[in-house]
Amino acid sequence: MTVTQRRGRKIMMEPAELDAFLSAQRTCRVATVSPDGAPHISPLWFVWDGTSLWLYSITRSRRWSALRRDPRCAVVVDAGEEYGELRGVELSGAVEFVGETPRTGEPVPELVEVERLFARKNFGIDEMPHDGRHAWLRLTPEAIASWDFRKLGSL
Repeated sequence: MTVTQRRGRKIMMEPAELDAFLSAQRTCRVATVSPDGAPHISPLWFVWDGTSLWLYSITRSRRWSALRRDPRCAVVVDAGEEYGELRGVELSGAVEFVGETPRTGEPVPELVEVERLFARKNFGIDEMPHDGRHAWLRLTPEAIASWDFRKLGSL
């Protein structure tokens, strides 16, 4: 993974801050490229495992089709309302498809902890419900850029 920031290093998140932020947030925005080259951005729930961002996507979505054709994407997770509160992370790279499509709950050891984390974070339960419409994407970022404008006051 590469930190891509040239400017703003003073307001970038340290690794522990980045982990805490991504673990606490629920919604990201996933940017993909449509067949005609046009960008497409859509919101999605996610879970962060400390290394990868796991996306649970509807398999009949424009996002899924775009990523099947070209697995490269950029994802933004951000928070804050006022300028001095803004903070966020941009992660980019290629997604990997993990488990069956769509996900029906077949045993996949790699997904046990991810599904537990996702179910607790988003549904408040310990076991992942499977609806036969979603499947897993893993983004292990090739590049990360972050910002935390709350640090501006100390500069």
